[in-house]
Amino acid sequence: MNTIIKQIKVIPVLLLGLLLSNTVNAQQTMTLKEALNYAVQNSVKTRKSKLDIDGGKYKTEEIRAQALPQITGNAGLTYNPIIGQLVANIGGQTQSFKLGQNWNSSAGVQLSQQLFNQTVFTGLQAAKSSEEYYNLVSQLTEEQIIELVANNYYQVLVNRQQLNVVDNNIKNVKVIEKIISNQYQNGLAKKIDVDRIKVNLTNLETQREQTLNLITQLENQLKFSMGMPVSTDITLPKTELTEVTRLPQFADSLSLANRTEIKILDTQDKLYWLQRKAYVSEYYPSLALTGNYTYSSQSGSFDFLSSNNTAIGFGSSAVGLTLKVPIFNGFLTRSKIRQADIDIKKAREDRRESTNSLNLAYENAKIQLRNSLNTINAQKKNAELADEIYRSTQNNYNNGLANLTDLLDTENALTEAQNSYTQALLNYKIAEIQLIKSNGNIKSLLQ
Repeated sequence: MNTIIKQIKVIPVLLLGLLLSNTVNAQQTMTLKEALNYAVQNSVKTRKSKLDIDGGKYKTEEIRAQALPQITGNAGLTYNPIIGQLVANIGGQTQSFKLGQNWNSSAGVQLSQQLFNQTVFTGLQAAKSSEEYYNLVSQLTEEQIIELVANNYYQVLVNRQQLNVVDNNIKNVKVIEKIISNQYQNGLAKKIDVDRIKVNLTNLETQREQTLNLITQLENQLKFSMGMPVSTDITLPKTELTEVTRLPQFADSLSLANRTEIKILDTQDKLYWLQRKAYVSEYYPSLALTGNYTYSSQSGSFDFLSSNNTAIGFGSSAVGLTLKVPIFNGFLTRSKIRQADIDIKKAREDRRESTNSLNLAYENAKIQLRNSLNTINAQKKNAELADEIYRSTQNNYNNGLANLTDLLDTENALTEAQNSYTQALLNYKIAEIQLIKSNGNIKSLLQ
């Protein structure tokens, strides 16, 4: 009996172990490449842009339908309580004739086919260009998501590295606190020194808490930009934030032919010209083939069958051509064309501005990379020197050759140098992403 009770008590412990195991396994380790590929597949913006592509295809089908035969069917039933009469003078006598019967029914089909309609034909060309436009916009959206997620990813890594700096400082200050506390108990240190080191330690612990909160916020922002549920636990490998030793190869001039932004502007220019062409086509005549067939029947009662001697039925059909020639519409078409000309001129200005903006981003990225690399090299040496000075000052303090103020000053200088190094590393990574984007190779980060 006791054995059974012991086994029952062990079951909750095993279940708790399984739950903890599942919690650990649920945490995902995500590299930069994995994060970017996840974002491209799951980001709301990229998914919506792909829906726009499908919408563009359906828009093309809608316009193409205008060039296909239009067939409609119709049917009708009419009851005439009072039948109209025709009065005529026949042979000197006035006579009246009923025009129809009480019940009339009809059913028919109508056909219309555009033979020549320049507006419809131009719309088909514009629809195909619109499909190309939506594809390019979707591609640009993916590139923007890649840039955003990569920047957010490195933000998390840098702040985690800064958290390590704070943890090391806390560890060092706790060692100093222990030494000073022992010295104070032995009458070799002042109480103010104990209080100062406690204040410094409290500040560091507060800074650590703030850094942890910031990391959590940045991770949530990263997951949100990826299209991942914010509640998902992820970890980022430290190896993703590698040291930088040299600059990448810079091109003498920036080629904009591969930039998606320029391709979109090219497509927009094409669409503006097609829109103008569509307005001009309103001056052209249009020609359509029409045809119809109708079967009608009449009866004195609600019985249209041939067994009813009052029922009569007959069919009719017609085939024709409809020609429409615009003559004057109050200069409406001319106003539309002039508005289209303005849109084309504005598009040229947009191209000038976009080209200049892309070149600016490229030049700034090169400047930022050079500056960040110089800062990285300088701050790395500075951090090594600050660490050496801190250890020397700590040793002197332990031997009574330096005061607490000198020790705290060197500790602050070490922290500042380490944080400056990590910030310069972040600036370099962001500038590197911008440079890759400027070369039109942002999607290489997915590989």
